Amino acid sequence: MHSHVLPGIDDGAQNVQESIELIKTMMSAGIKKIIATPHVMNDYYRNTPETIKNALKVLKDELAVQQIDIPVEASAEYFFDEFFVELVDKNELLPMGKNYILFEFSFVSPPPVFIPTIIKLKGLGYQPILAHPERYPYYTLDQYKNLRQWGCMLQLNTISLTGYYGKETKVCAEELVDNHLVDFISSDMHATRHAEAFIRALDMPYVQKLLADGYLNNRALL
Repeated sequence: MHSHVLPGIDDGAQNVQESIELIKTMMSAGIKKIIATPHVMNDYYRNTPETIKNALKVLKDELAVQQIDIPVEASAEYFFDEFFVELVDKNELLPMGKNYILFEFSFVSPPPVFIPTIIKLKGLGYQPILAHPERYPYYTLDQYKNLRQWGCMLQLNTISLTGYYGKETKVCAEELVDNHLVDFISSDMHATRHAEAFIRALDMPYVQKLLADGYLNNRALL
Protein backbone atom coordinates (compact mmCIF):
# COMPACT_ATOMS: atom_id res chain seq x y z
CA MET A 1 0.00 0.00 0.00
CA HIS A 2 3.05 2.26 -0.39
CA SER A 3 5.27 1.78 -3.41
CA HIS A 4 6.79 3.76 -6.25
CA VAL A 5 6.29 1.43 -9.19
CA LEU A 6 4.54 3.74 -11.65
CA PRO A 7 6.89 4.47 -14.55
CA GLY A 8 8.62 7.80 -14.95
CA ILE A 9 6.72 10.13 -12.64
CA ASP A 10 8.85 10.25 -9.48
CA ASP A 11 12.08 8.84 -8.02
CA GLY A 12 10.85 5.25 -8.27
CA ALA A 13 10.69 3.19 -11.46
CA GLN A 14 12.02 5.29 -14.33
CA ASN A 15 10.39 3.30 -17.10
CA VAL A 16 7.83 0.55 -17.51
CA GLN A 17 10.51 -2.15 -17.72
CA GLU A 18 11.76 -1.19 -14.26
CA SER A 19 8.16 -1.19 -13.04
CA ILE A 20 7.68 -4.76 -14.25
CA GLU A 21 10.91 -5.96 -12.61
CA LEU A 22 9.91 -4.45 -9.26
CA ILE A 23 6.47 -6.04 -9.45
CA LYS A 24 7.91 -9.43 -10.36
CA THR A 25 10.23 -9.27 -7.34
CA MET A 26 7.34 -8.42 -5.03
CA MET A 27 5.23 -11.21 -6.48
CA SER A 28 8.06 -13.65 -5.76
CA ALA A 29 7.71 -12.63 -2.09
CA GLY A 30 4.02 -13.55 -2.12
CA ILE A 31 2.53 -10.09 -2.64
CA LYS A 32 -0.93 -10.39 -4.19
CA LYS A 33 -1.82 -6.74 -4.78
CA ILE A 34 0.11 -3.50 -5.19
CA ILE A 35 -1.00 0.06 -4.53
CA ALA A 36 1.32 2.55 -6.18
CA THR A 37 1.80 5.84 -4.33
CA PRO A 38 3.95 8.23 -6.37
CA HIS A 39 5.22 11.35 -4.68
CA VAL A 40 3.23 14.55 -4.84
CA MET A 41 5.62 17.36 -3.89
CA ASN A 42 5.26 20.97 -4.96
CA ASP A 43 8.96 21.56 -5.68
CA TYR A 44 9.82 18.20 -7.28
CA TYR A 45 6.90 15.97 -8.29
CA ARG A 46 3.77 17.97 -8.90
CA ASN A 47 1.75 14.95 -9.88
CA THR A 48 -1.99 15.14 -10.29
CA PRO A 49 -4.70 12.47 -10.38
CA GLU A 50 -4.44 12.67 -14.17
CA THR A 51 -0.66 12.08 -14.41
CA ILE A 52 -0.94 9.24 -11.90
CA LYS A 53 -3.84 7.57 -13.71
CA ASN A 54 -2.04 7.91 -17.05
CA ALA A 55 1.09 6.22 -15.66
CA LEU A 56 -1.09 3.50 -14.15
CA LYS A 57 -2.64 2.82 -17.57
CA VAL A 58 0.81 2.49 -19.15
CA LEU A 59 1.80 -0.02 -16.47
CA LYS A 60 -1.43 -2.01 -16.68
CA ASP A 61 -1.17 -2.21 -20.45
CA GLU A 62 2.32 -3.67 -20.19
CA LEU A 63 1.25 -6.12 -17.49
CA ALA A 64 -1.48 -7.31 -19.85
CA VAL A 65 0.98 -7.68 -22.72
CA GLN A 66 3.30 -9.77 -20.54
CA GLN A 67 0.34 -11.69 -19.07
CA ILE A 68 1.29 -10.79 -15.51
CA ASP A 69 -1.78 -11.18 -13.35
CA ILE A 70 -1.73 -8.94 -10.30
CA PRO A 71 -4.08 -6.11 -9.28
CA VAL A 72 -2.38 -2.72 -9.30
CA GLU A 73 -4.10 0.42 -8.06
CA ALA A 74 -2.82 3.96 -7.62
CA SER A 75 -3.04 6.69 -5.03
CA ALA A 76 -0.30 9.09 -3.89
CA GLU A 77 2.20 9.83 -1.16
CA TYR A 78 1.63 13.50 -0.40
CA PHE A 79 4.45 15.61 1.01
CA PHE A 80 3.03 17.71 3.83
CA ASP A 81 3.66 21.21 2.51
CA GLU A 82 1.57 24.23 1.58
CA PHE A 83 0.66 22.56 -1.72
CA PHE A 84 -0.79 19.58 0.15
CA VAL A 85 -2.81 21.89 2.40
CA GLU A 86 -4.17 23.58 -0.75
CA LEU A 87 -5.17 20.21 -2.20
CA VAL A 88 -6.97 19.34 1.04
CA ASP A 89 -8.77 22.70 1.01
CA LYS A 90 -9.86 22.09 -2.60
CA ASN A 91 -10.61 18.41 -1.91
CA GLU A 92 -8.47 17.43 -4.90
CA LEU A 93 -6.95 14.25 -3.47
CA LEU A 94 -6.53 10.76 -4.85
CA PRO A 95 -7.27 8.33 -2.00
CA MET A 96 -6.34 4.69 -1.78
CA GLY A 97 -9.21 2.34 -1.16
CA LYS A 98 -12.32 4.29 -0.34
CA ASN A 99 -10.85 7.05 1.78
CA TYR A 100 -7.23 6.57 2.89
CA ILE A 101 -4.77 9.44 2.35
CA LEU A 102 -1.05 8.72 2.72
CA PHE A 103 1.28 11.63 3.50
CA GLU A 104 4.83 12.17 4.71
CA PHE A 105 6.69 14.82 6.68
CA SER A 106 10.07 16.35 5.95
CA PHE A 107 12.93 14.26 7.37
CA VAL A 108 14.44 17.46 8.80
CA SER A 109 11.60 19.15 10.68
CA PRO A 110 7.84 18.80 11.13
CA PRO A 111 5.39 21.13 9.40
CA PRO A 112 4.62 24.10 11.65
CA VAL A 113 0.89 23.36 11.86
CA PHE A 114 -0.58 20.03 10.88
CA ILE A 115 -3.22 18.93 13.41
CA PRO A 116 -5.84 21.28 11.86
CA THR A 117 -5.21 19.61 8.49
CA ILE A 118 -5.61 16.18 10.08
CA ILE A 119 -8.92 17.33 11.53
CA LYS A 120 -9.97 18.74 8.15
CA LEU A 121 -9.15 15.47 6.40
CA LYS A 122 -11.24 13.58 8.93
CA GLY A 123 -14.08 16.05 8.44
CA LEU A 124 -13.99 15.44 4.69
CA GLY A 125 -14.40 11.73 5.29
CA TYR A 126 -10.76 10.75 4.75
CA GLN A 127 -8.58 8.55 6.94
CA PRO A 128 -5.07 10.08 7.13
CA ILE A 129 -2.01 7.83 7.31
CA LEU A 130 1.47 9.10 8.17
CA ALA A 131 4.14 7.27 6.17
CA HIS A 132 7.24 5.79 7.86
CA PRO A 133 7.03 7.53 11.27
CA GLU A 134 10.16 5.68 12.36
CA ARG A 135 12.21 7.86 10.00
CA TYR A 136 11.50 11.25 11.61
CA PRO A 137 14.26 11.71 14.24
CA TYR A 138 12.64 14.81 15.75
CA TYR A 139 9.44 13.00 16.78
CA THR A 140 8.93 11.10 20.03
CA LEU A 141 6.86 8.06 20.90
CA ASP A 142 4.49 10.18 23.00
CA GLN A 143 3.97 12.53 20.06
CA TYR A 144 3.02 9.59 17.86
CA LYS A 145 0.58 8.41 20.48
CA ASN A 146 -0.95 11.90 20.48
CA LEU A 147 -1.11 11.95 16.69
CA ARG A 148 -3.04 8.68 16.68
CA GLN A 149 -5.43 10.09 19.27
CA TRP A 150 -6.23 12.82 16.73
CA GLY A 151 -7.21 10.06 14.31
CA CYS A 152 -4.07 9.68 12.21
CA MET A 153 -2.89 6.13 11.45
CA LEU A 154 0.77 5.13 11.10
CA GLN A 155 2.47 3.10 8.35
CA LEU A 156 5.79 1.40 9.04
CA ASN A 157 8.38 0.62 6.39
CA THR A 158 9.13 -3.06 6.95
CA ILE A 159 12.74 -2.64 5.84
CA SER A 160 13.31 -0.24 8.74
CA LEU A 161 13.24 -3.31 10.99
CA THR A 162 16.27 -4.73 9.15
CA GLY A 163 18.41 -1.69 9.95
CA TYR A 164 18.25 -0.54 6.31
CA TYR A 165 17.93 3.12 7.34
CA GLY A 166 20.29 2.86 10.31
CA LYS A 167 20.29 1.78 13.93
CA GLU A 168 18.25 4.69 15.34
CA THR A 169 15.48 4.16 12.81
CA LYS A 170 15.46 0.45 13.58
CA VAL A 171 15.13 1.11 17.32
CA CYS A 172 12.27 3.56 16.73
CA ALA A 173 10.52 1.05 14.47
CA GLU A 174 10.77 -1.62 17.15
CA GLU A 175 9.39 0.77 19.78
CA LEU A 176 6.42 1.54 17.55
CA VAL A 177 5.73 -2.18 17.20
CA ASP A 178 6.16 -2.83 20.93
CA ASN A 179 3.67 -0.06 21.73
CA HIS A 180 1.09 -1.28 19.19
CA LEU A 181 1.28 1.96 17.21
CA VAL A 182 1.64 0.42 13.74
CA ASP A 183 -1.52 0.36 11.63
CA PHE A 184 -0.03 -0.57 8.25
CA ILE A 185 3.20 -2.05 6.94
CA SER A 186 4.60 -1.65 3.45
CA SER A 187 7.70 -1.71 1.28
CA ASP A 188 8.07 1.95 0.24
CA MET A 189 9.69 0.33 -2.76
CA HIS A 190 11.57 2.61 -5.16
CA ALA A 191 14.17 0.25 -6.60
CA THR A 192 15.31 -3.37 -6.67
CA ARG A 193 17.37 -2.91 -3.50
CA HIS A 194 14.18 -1.95 -1.62
CA ALA A 195 12.34 -5.00 -2.95
CA GLU A 196 15.21 -7.28 -1.93
CA ALA A 197 15.35 -5.70 1.54
CA PHE A 198 11.59 -6.13 1.84
CA ILE A 199 11.92 -9.85 1.15
CA ARG A 200 14.56 -10.12 3.89
CA ALA A 201 12.35 -8.12 6.26
CA LEU A 202 9.52 -10.62 6.02
CA ASP A 203 11.58 -13.07 8.11
CA MET A 204 12.44 -10.54 10.82
CA PRO A 205 10.96 -11.36 14.27
CA TYR A 206 9.27 -7.96 14.56
CA VAL A 207 7.56 -8.34 11.18
CA GLN A 208 6.39 -11.81 12.16
CA LYS A 209 5.08 -10.32 15.40
CA LEU A 210 3.11 -7.67 13.50
CA LEU A 211 1.61 -10.27 11.20
CA ALA A 212 0.77 -12.60 14.07
CA ASP A 213 -0.80 -9.96 16.33
CA GLY A 214 -3.60 -9.38 13.83
CA TYR A 215 -4.16 -5.66 14.29
CA LEU A 216 -2.71 -4.46 10.97
CA ASN A 217 -5.17 -2.81 8.60
CA ASN A 218 -3.58 -3.77 5.28
CA ARG A 219 -6.38 -6.22 4.51
CA ALA A 220 -8.84 -3.32 4.53
CA LEU A 221 -7.30 -2.35 1.19
CA LEU A 222 -7.85 -5.68 -0.55
